[in-house]
Amino acid sequence: MRVYIAVLVVALLAGCSSNGPRYSSPNLPDSDYSRRADLHGQYQSWKGTPYRLGGLGRSGIDCSGFVYRVFDDLYGMKLPRTTESQVELGYSVDRDELEVADLVFFKTGWRTRHVGIYIGGGEFLHASTSRGVVISSLDNPYWRRHYWTSRRFAD
Repeated sequence: MRVYIAVLVVALLAGCSSNGPRYSSPNLPDSDYSRRADLHGQYQSWKGTPYRLGGLGRSGIDCSGFVYRVFDDLYGMKLPRTTESQVELGYSVDRDELEVADLVFFKTGWRTRHVGIYIGGGEFLHASTSRGVVISSLDNPYWRRHYWTSRRFAD
């Protein structure tokens, strides 16, 4: 318990540094329509890029790298590079309350996690291990079975 409290104190103090909060207050457009248009533009740009663990470029990208690049390219927001760190950002949102640009997370194995970006209409944008950058449905039996949590950065 002491270690947990010490880590929490350090995290809070780091958030008060002169550089300001690193992962908060993204410059997201006000409307779902604008965010959806932005994300569809990113999809068109990245569509078909193959999955590559640790990848960050057009020759191959992994799921957390894709989220990292999209938020940096669209909103100038520097997210952490890993799914494990991204899932700690913002605040939790129920699946039935998702909004465009929320992050959706899945437990796809005992220690394996996956992340995508919700684009509305029950769909999310992600770097699939088998198909590269694609749009998938949250209602797909695979994704429904492995859904874990969702996170939002701003109100």
